[in-house]
Amino acid sequence: MGLRTLASPFRAALFAGVAATSLAVPGLAHAADAAAAEAGGATVDDGNAITVIARKSTETLQNVPVTITAITADAINRDQATKAEALGTHVPTLNIYSGGSGSGGSIALRGVGSSAISAAFDSAVALDMDGIQLSSMRLLQAGFFDIKQVDVMKGPQTLYFGKSATAGVLGLRSADPTKTWEIGGKASYEFVEDGYVVNGYISGPVTDTLGIRVAAQYNDIKKYTQIQPGIPALIRNRGMRDFIGRVTLQWDPSSAFTANLKVNYISNRNDGAIGHQDIDCGANGRADEVVLLGGAIAVPSGANCNIGDRYYAISDPSPTQNSNYPTGSAAGDGKYPGHPFGKTDIWLARLRMDLDLSDKFKLSSVTGYFDINSVDSDTYSSVGVGPAFNPNGIPVALIAPRLAAVNTPGSAQGFGSSDPLNATKQWTQELRLTSNFDGPFNFMVGGFYEHRNIDFNTSQQGVNISIIAADPITGSAFDWYKKHHTTTNAYSLFASGNYKLTEKLELSGGVRWTREKKVNTISVPYVHAFLAATPAFISSGFFSGPIPFRDTNVSPEVTLRYKASDDLNIYAAYKTGYKSGGIDNSALPSNSLLGFNNPATRDQVAQGLIFKSERAKGGELGIKSQLAGRTLTVNGSLFYYVFSDIQLQVFDATKVQFRTFNASELTTKGVDIDFNWRTPVPGLRFNGALAYTSAKFTKPLASAIDGSPLEGRRASRAPEWAGNVGFDYTMSISDKLELGTHSNLAFSSSYYTDTTSVKDPIQKGWATVDGSISIGAPNGAWKLALVGINITDKRFVQSSGARPFLAGPGGLGTPGTPTYVPQGDDRNVLLNRGRQVFVEASFKF
Repeated sequence: MGLRTLASPFRAALFAGVAATSLAVPGLAHAADAAAAEAGGATVDDGNAITVIARKSTETLQNVPVTITAITADAINRDQATKAEALGTHVPTLNIYSGGSGSGGSIALRGVGSSAISAAFDSAVALDMDGIQLSSMRLLQAGFFDIKQVDVMKGPQTLYFGKSATAGVLGLRSADPTKTWEIGGKASYEFVEDGYVVNGYISGPVTDTLGIRVAAQYNDIKKYTQIQPGIPALIRNRGMRDFIGRVTLQWDPSSAFTANLKVNYISNRNDGAIGHQDIDCGANGRADEVVLLGGAIAVPSGANCNIGDRYYAISDPSPTQNSNYPTGSAAGDGKYPGHPFGKTDIWLARLRMDLDLSDKFKLSSVTGYFDINSVDSDTYSSVGVGPAFNPNGIPVALIAPRLAAVNTPGSAQGFGSSDPLNATKQWTQELRLTSNFDGPFNFMVGGFYEHRNIDFNTSQQGVNISIIAADPITGSAFDWYKKHHTTTNAYSLFASGNYKLTEKLELSGGVRWTREKKVNTISVPYVHAFLAATPAFISSGFFSGPIPFRDTNVSPEVTLRYKASDDLNIYAAYKTGYKSGGIDNSALPSNSLLGFNNPATRDQVAQGLIFKSERAKGGELGIKSQLAGRTLTVNGSLFYYVFSDIQLQVFDATKVQFRTFNASELTTKGVDIDFNWRTPVPGLRFNGALAYTSAKFTKPLASAIDGSPLEGRRASRAPEWAGNVGFDYTMSISDKLELGTHSNLAFSSSYYTDTTSVKDPIQKGWATVDGSISIGAPNGAWKLALVGINITDKRFVQSSGARPFLAGPGGLGTPGTPTYVPQGDDRNVLLNRGRQVFVEASFKF
């Protein structure tokens, strides 16, 4: 089934949603009206108003002049949202996926995001965890737990959240200690992927001034990725195991001073980095061969060309691949377990302190520490099933004797193996001084400092020269081992102010100044002797010396809010955004680095590795309203933003190399609307959202792969229409029992899945349905629930890219012969998770 013909069962999903909605039958007694909406970004009761921290201070969602969707803890827990990608069904145009060996994941909003294949890019949507901005998207792989609220802020947020917030912010706020002692927990079993989740917490006051919360979760999924029958793999059901532990201390020694410390440890273990990636067989309708040594060797694929089933064509590596790692390599020294694997360990700590200097001024300090160490290994050809052959009929033993020794029918022959180590240590410090005057004017001033060290080291198989022979000097089977080290120092000063022009009219805004310096060094301790002997590769022992990047930016913002009434706010905002550039770390030890050895060309080659900073400017016009006695909330915004020098990285599958560049200009404009309605039927609430987005390249831009013009083409992962609609219904069966049901239908129109050509694949429109039914105590002391995620088992492509090692134009061999290999067009496609069905039990007392 090709990507372009992957039809979505929209009608079936719609019928399922209607059927689920029909469960919300009126006329039955219920326990109590819910005071606030659980999703959709709205509140229906002043006493339970949802609060957000969109401008570094606590404000109610309906008053803050920012486009935000707030997802509460109840909604997160109800939908078994233990992975960030699950949030996409609550927020139209929010696209989150994890996987791969680059940054490890990607977040996009309104059609703007950053590539997951580059470990050098910061995210265009900032990931904010309890006030700490994180540079690594690998946190998306590990998941989250014990979250108080998720705030999705749309549009540039550089003034308050700094660099790497050009498209928005995904803010995760974890739960804090409670005023009284509380213990809670949950256990669930998932039938389709054969997984279970257990978690629990204990929270309360240790003394009158000190509170503590200890929370932990373990998630074990046996069939996270199921390998397609006929594909050789030692582990046929690839699993994933997560552990999350958090300790929170809240200290309130006086009314003038508070401190909050959070320490997180997060662990992720998996059986391969590729995740939910499958093979789309493209327009030629065939599974294309893996081509090695410039076409001298071809390996049958084995993919079934069906991306709609639950199985993935991911072969284990060839026996010629993962042996005798170079000295110092992350999977060397016996660390490689004999099959693809992934291992991530994260430490995250945040200390926030607030001091009232007087009744007019507050000083706030936020200190952050982030330490991630992640290593994985997989085969990035994805496929490969022996026996390999020569397209011209020459015996394999004459070309690749080491491969010939293991070239048996049905053998695992995946190629392109690597073992990337992604290690980041980040320290941040922010200070803010906030005023609290009685008059019309208040302000905030502050400073921010970030120090970051990033190591991206990997042994790679780009040529796969070891199919001929291992390195005659070291015995290593890898092509090369390269190391990138980047040190970042960033400084920011920012100031913002609010001025009430009248009782109803408020002017706010500010500016952030940022200076950033990055220094990158590249070392290549080892290059296979066969490659180093050619003029196309550098020799072992290469060192680039320092490659610097510096940039300074000023990002202003201004907003005018008109409070027509207590239930109606209208605002207009002009915003700018900034995401710093840097030094590409995908450069291969071939033509990308050869010029470093020549003093006359060194600076030119070094400059070729630098990508420019990304900037955004534009505005929004929004309205936030509450109607019908505050039982109905309707919010909406119009937006228009221009992004210049968009950072892109694409993969050339024929030449087997990355291309990193800045796109000329991307313009995104559209409308966001969400609503929340507490109906006259007791216990019944509806919520939903709809987004229209036009995100297109609006200046001349040639494809980095085939030179085709991309101007006027839509950006990838940018559907014109997306939305969701859902309901919640609770009713009492007796004084001690409460029945609850909920359903959510999410939908999207078609969109491009890549940014390499005007011929890029298009994912057709899709819809998914989630739902649950539960019974428990009205006070939440216990609950039993049946939860269905993606009930209709709808599979759709989130992102795609050309599969490595394809035959080029004209094919290989002689057309019409059994060994002829036509030009390849297979693509790697990253899919969403399929159906999940949970049974769960929870308690709280």
